Amino acid sequence: MKRKIAFAFLMGIITTGLISFTVVSVNLGFAENFLKIWLKSWAIAYLIVIPVILVIAPQIDRLVSFLFKEKTAFNDSKKTV
Repeated sequence: MKRKIAFAFLMGIITTGLISFTVVSVNLGFAENFLKIWLKSWAIAYLIVIPVILVIAPQIDRLVSFLFKEKTAFNDSKKTV
């Protein structure tokens, strides 16, 4: 569980930082109050994304495992018939 929480915090910092920086700079440009607006946007996004990562990440992991599961012996035998 500690690993999942650490992952969520680090992934949240990186993704929300990059995305909020990009969106604020595209929409407002580098205005005089850019840093204040960006840090506020980053903080709001970060508070939202941490619970989302913790709740959704296990479901996404299961979906990816399902999509990329190894073929069973039954499926392999169908190719040789």
